Amino acid sequence: MKTGIIGLPQVGKTSLFRILTRAHLSAPAFANPREAHIGVAKVPDDRLDRLAALYNPKKLTHTSVEYVDVGAIGQDALKETAYLGHLRQVDALAHVVRVFEDAAIPHVGVIDPLRDIRNVEFDLMVSDLGQIEKRLERLEKDLKKMKTAELEKEFELLNRANAHLGGEKPLRELEMTAEDKKRIRGFMFLSEKPILYVLNIGESVELGRELEEAASKYKLTDIAARPNGAATAICGKVEAELSEMSDADAAEFLSSYGLKESGLTRLIRTTYGLLGLISFFTAGEDECRAWQIPAHTRAQVAAGAIHSDLEKHFIRAETIRWDQLLEAGSEANARAKGTLRLEGKDYIVQDGDVLHIRHSG
Repeated sequence: MKTGIIGLPQVGKTSLFRILTRAHLSAPAFANPREAHIGVAKVPDDRLDRLAALYNPKKLTHTSVEYVDVGAIGQDALKETAYLGHLRQVDALAHVVRVFEDAAIPHVGVIDPLRDIRNVEFDLMVSDLGQIEKRLERLEKDLKKMKTAELEKEFELLNRANAHLGGEKPLRELEMTAEDKKRIRGFMFLSEKPILYVLNIGESVELGRELEEAASKYKLTDIAARPNGAATAICGKVEAELSEMSDADAAEFLSSYGLKESGLTRLIRTTYGLLGLISFFTAGEDECRAWQIPAHTRAQVAAGAIHSDLEKHFIRAETIRWDQLLEAGSEANARAKGTLRLEGKDYIVQDGDVLHIRHSG
């Protein structure tokens, strides 16, 4: 699952990409502003860390999110085939919005995050409208030659999408059935992708409070509450400093700002949720590991995330909540207390479940 990092020039998005993915890219690597850079960020998960403290495993494996830095966005960039191609391939968007003041870094006009969000959203919608108008023209010709139920359904859906965009509303807010979404999946519309607004704020002595209140302060609450949207805040300058510190020093540094975790941790976790992902765990002395699956996944399918043979030969899943396992202190104690239970193939795996798959293979 990929998340594209987008934004206007000079908002700090490439710096964010470097910090997120710990990518040590030289200046020549960024010589082409339209070139996409791909990196992977580990998903921090205190639940997994606490399970590891119980088992003391030989190996600890977190899940990850892939991020793609695609260069500054704008109508000119969205006309370029290569740029559009990179952006269409991502599953969600992280739109970095500048809030920080810095005279050394130029910005067109006054700092206005809501204006910048609307401008970028408009560009995404214009790109989608161009696609839809071309396809509708083609469909009209095809329907004159031969009417089919599938072509008529596509024509109706695209006309509805066209009207929705005409009302300056992104496609992520358009009500669609699973069949509708499948029908337009191939278009990879930009304004249909889930979006996370990332406010890049300035450093302050009350950074903890500033980060918590940023969305409401800059009037993003309503936008972030719309379907398939979310908002979070970071301080790029502080995150850059944290990325160079040891864990102990970073914890002390965060504490000095009244923070328990970094903005990046919240950003990654919010991205994960926006992508519709959850984590379940396997735990033992050899390895404690988080596994990434879509929400509402059945146990048998979840077993396939570990190994295809486990899905094929699935019998039952021994299941317990991560906190119940920690409370019990061991699987044996949990079994004795009755909190370790057996679930069948149709059990819907919950975020934070610890699973042991019984199989016949």
